Amino acid sequence: MATNLRLQSAALVVLLLVSSIGAPTSAQFVDPKQPSVDNPHMHIYGNSDLSNCFMHFDGNDSTGSAEEGYGEQVWPEQVNQQIDMDYTCRMSDNFKQDMYLNPNGTIQIKLDFQIDAADCNDQSECQNLTLTLYKGGIELAMEEFPAIDSNGNDDSLTWNIDVDRNMTRFNKSGEEPQLRVEFSKPGYNGFLGNCFAFKCGGEFRMYYAATNGSDTGIVQFPIINQSMPGDGMEDDSTLGAVGDALPGFGLMAGMSALAMAAVAGSRINRREE
Repeated sequence: MATNLRLQSAALVVLLLVSSIGAPTSAQFVDPKQPSVDNPHMHIYGNSDLSNCFMHFDGNDSTGSAEEGYGEQVWPEQVNQQIDMDYTCRMSDNFKQDMYLNPNGTIQIKLDFQIDAADCNDQSECQNLTLTLYKGGIELAMEEFPAIDSNGNDDSLTWNIDVDRNMTRFNKSGEEPQLRVEFSKPGYNGFLGNCFAFKCGGEFRMYYAATNGSDTGIVQFPIINQSMPGDGMEDDSTLGAVGDALPGFGLMAGMSALAMAAVAGSRINRREE
């Protein structure tokens, strides 16, 4: 009986050593589409007509994004057209881990647009370019940008959002960031409806993130890699806390306990003999 227990304990120790070698190796893989302290930039991509605007954290992967580097809607040479846009850019993948932000930090959004539309009048509905940041379905911040150029020229904006208590944690699988874009102004009607000799219609274009080092189409988060007090993630034991911090440590600790129990059992049996 004692011999069997010694063999079992030896097998557990061998398995423990194997797991201690393998666990850190598997934990070294980092998904470039996921946020981290070393990967805080969320990149905005999309198709050519802005009907599918998506985001992730890999600045080297623009798969599925328009080759032109932008999405746009065009109202060509048409009278009484409203240049009306309302779309939302969403994460292409759910977070695998909760994202925590520095409570004293700032979220920075950089976007480039090319908008061609007429000025507002009493007969038209108007909304200046407006951005809204969401955490899942929760609105975090909204900003209107009346100074953005709408005369057909490229123009840039930078939106800095101070992190508040509602932004310090983005839970995985449900609270990923979303960015809504809204704009509405009348198109050009030419002169007396003459679109052959005078300008009519309009255009709305947003530039996506580029893989050539451009800083447009980017949202930068002040990410921190520590959990927040009182978030329900604490363990009741010191081993639990350390196990969360060190990949594979929880497994190692459990197997060590089993090995020690087996050895202790063999000692007891020897004394009884």
